[in-house]
Amino acid sequence: MVVASLEPVGVERIRALSVPVIDLSWRRERASKMIVRACEEFGFFKVVNHGVSEDVVSSLEDEAMKFFSLSAREKQQAGPPNPLGYGVRGIGFTGDIGELEYLLLHTNPSFISQKAHSICKSNPSEFCDVVEEYVGAMKELASEILEMVGEGLGLGDKQGLSKFIRDSENDSLLRLNHYTAIQEDEANASKAGSKDSTRNARVGFGEHSDPQIITVLRSNDVPGLQILASSPEGPVWVPVQPDPTAFYVLGGDLLRALTNGRLMSVRHRAMANCRRSRLSMIYFGTPPLHARISPFPETVTPQAPRRYKSFTWAEFKKAMYSLRLGNNRLDLYRLR
Repeated sequence: MVVASLEPVGVERIRALSVPVIDLSWRRERASKMIVRACEEFGFFKVVNHGVSEDVVSSLEDEAMKFFSLSAREKQQAGPPNPLGYGVRGIGFTGDIGELEYLLLHTNPSFISQKAHSICKSNPSEFCDVVEEYVGAMKELASEILEMVGEGLGLGDKQGLSKFIRDSENDSLLRLNHYTAIQEDEANASKAGSKDSTRNARVGFGEHSDPQIITVLRSNDVPGLQILASSPEGPVWVPVQPDPTAFYVLGGDLLRALTNGRLMSVRHRAMANCRRSRLSMIYFGTPPLHARISPFPETVTPQAPRRYKSFTWAEFKKAMYSLRLGNNRLDLYRLR
């Protein structure tokens, strides 16, 4: 198992494989079936023709880069990450580190409004408007995808999944990750050590699965994201080619539990392997703290007996913060 590290990647298998692409302009029945298939096989897919305005995306990118371009002293006023706020290198509370700086925000408008004054002192109201517009677009996109998952799975309540993140008390988050460019001397040293610079790259954000229901990610045109996939030779890391016009969707631990293990919570990581900085903007669709997570009845059959105990998001969240980044959190709730 790989956890966050500053060491070179080493001899791991890295292979280019085709990543599922979902076109939301397809006939809905086809798109729903393809989404479920992608979640079963990869736990990950790329979304095109999603309908999200490029202006909404570029506005948040601009605000993010304005913030990350500030001096270290100014940025630290938006921290420390406890767990929300501005952080550098440290990931969580158990010693994991990465090659990045980040801003983690709750999507509740009152939180955004309060935090904006330490993030964008020149115009906090504009920052609030930009973030809230982006969060609204991500919430709608994530909800639509989850409703299509419900349809593809044949759930009696097609909105059973989307209800969690549409709830007014949802605990959803927005994370802005900034991976700074590797310095020239470091890049040259890496290149001199191997013909394959990817294999000598440093881990920017270590291997993990996302704990929430669904993750919707957008990044600039700098590569770095890798997902862990199966192959006849064993697990392989699959580099994801960046597409700054698309969104990438990842299934989380709660989606896996809610579907009785049928849909994957994909393990992934981000590499700091470029001479240009990488910005990723990540929406985590999350239920309210009191929401009880149990598999939908349609996913439990004699052939697929129940795999996980019931738990609340608050219980899972507490356990999450007590574990290392690379740990499998669902193992705590697996029925023996």
